[in-house]
Amino acid sequence: MDFFYKIAERRILEAIEKGEFDDIEGKGKPIVFEDETWIPEDLRLVYRFLKNAGCIPPEIELRNEVINTFALMNTIDDDKERLKKIKELNFKLLKLNLTRKTPLNFEDFSEYEGKIIDKLTGGL
Repeated sequence: MDFFYKIAERRILEAIEKGEFDDIEGKGKPIVFEDETWIPEDLRLVYRFLKNAGCIPPEIELRNEVINTFALMNTIDDDKERLKKIKELNFKLLKLNLTRKTPLNFEDFSEYEGKIIDKLTGGL
């Protein structure tokens, strides 16, 4: 897959050098990403209203709870309390995965990435 990324990157750099992006609309302005593909079509308008009111979707709230629980777990010295937080974290991760249409992105938890790869590859 890296091969295709390198080709794409090279072509983009060549296009930049040729000036093919000089007259592009929105040049120099930040890109606003509002990916609503994960929201069912019939709920998108409601979610937009809630977002404008400062509310966040339950999936995002749960994701934030997972990140906060993980951060808190790393600060606990007592083994029993840490075990409780690990169980709570596992439950929240399971719940989060069940609510998502796409798998959990482990890049959010980079500390686990190496351990997961080792586990899946058998430590090869």
